[in-house]
Order: sequence, then structure tokens, then C-alpha cells
Amino acid sequence: MGARNRVHAFAVLGDLPQDKRAGDEPTRVEIGDDNVFREHVTVHRGTRRSFTKIGSNNLFMVGSHVAHDCVVGSHCTIANGVQLAGHVVVEDYVTFGGLAGVAQFVRIGESAFVAAGAMVERDVPPFCIAAGDRARVRAVNRVGLERRGVPSASIAEIDRVFRAVFLSRAPRAEALAKVATSDPFAARLLDALRK
Repeated sequence: MGARNRVHAFAVLGDLPQDKRAGDEPTRVEIGDDNVFREHVTVHRGTRRSFTKIGSNNLFMVGSHVAHDCVVGSHCTIANGVQLAGHVVVEDYVTFGGLAGVAQFVRIGESAFVAAGAMVERDVPPFCIAAGDRARVRAVNRVGLERRGVPSASIAEIDRVFRAVFLSRAPRAEALAKVATSDPFAARLLDALRK
């Protein structure tokens, strides 16, 4: 664990993973700096195949859970009751609304917003809003991008790429093949969608 982390009452960091195959082998959790773990947060260590890793400057609100072998980036807000299943990857600057759930092996892209109560079983692209049960991509996370300080020209280009792909009547692969951008943020969205 790095420096200046705050761990509130009844939070449990680094206990055994909730995985039937996991024994008591020596595995770990790596935690960066300046994180806040509020009451009843649980972060489980990895299994023998991997480890759990948390970056810096994150807020984990009451009752949130980070399962074994997850990777959480930096500058994320994990609201009350959010549940991350095993092997989830959460990139930087992601925000979750309360009581959202993420299935195992799902990736949440940078600066995404996962709405309250969303049940996520597919990857969420960077810079997008996902909502619903089963969650679907709904829009560009303009508010999150503005708060992060992303230039307005980049936000406009992300929006253009989003519309060209998600609002096209063409099949997704065909729509992706027709879109190009020189903006570094929009290029990250395109790259994630193509993967």
C-alpha cells in the first residue's frame, strides 16, 4: 500500500478471494497513493494466477467490492454498493453510480460513466455512458470529459466518432471501417471499439 491512503471502519483490504479454486496461497493486492476506502469496502487479493491492483486517487464509497484479480486505474469514483466481479479492468477516470454491478472479465474504458443500478456484462468503451439492466452504451460522457479537462475540440471529435459508429444504420464493423480521426482522445475510442 502506498502513501496517504485512508481506510475507514470495517473496510477489509487483502482478504482471501471468493473463488472456489483459490487456496491460501501467498497472493497480493497492490494499492497506490491517496485512495479513500469508506466503511464496509472489500478488496480481495488475487488468485495464484494474478493479483489485484488499485491505482491512486480513487474513492471507494460505502459497501463497494473489488473482487480478486481486478485492476482499477486512478482517479476513479466507485459509488455505494458497486460490485466488481473477478478479473474486471477499470481504466482511469471512471465513475460508477450506486449499486452498479460488473460481470467478470469486463473492461470499463477510461472516463466512462456507469449509471446507478446498471448491470454490465459487456465492455464499456472509453468516454461513454452505459446504463440499464443489461447495460447498453447510451451517449458520450461529456460532463466527465469536461470535468477531467479534456479540450472541447476533442470532446466534439469523440462525439462525431460516437455518432458515426453508434447511430449508423450500417453494421458496426462497416461503420468503424469508414471512420478516421487524428484526435488522440477520439483515436482511443476508435481503437477500443475496433478491439
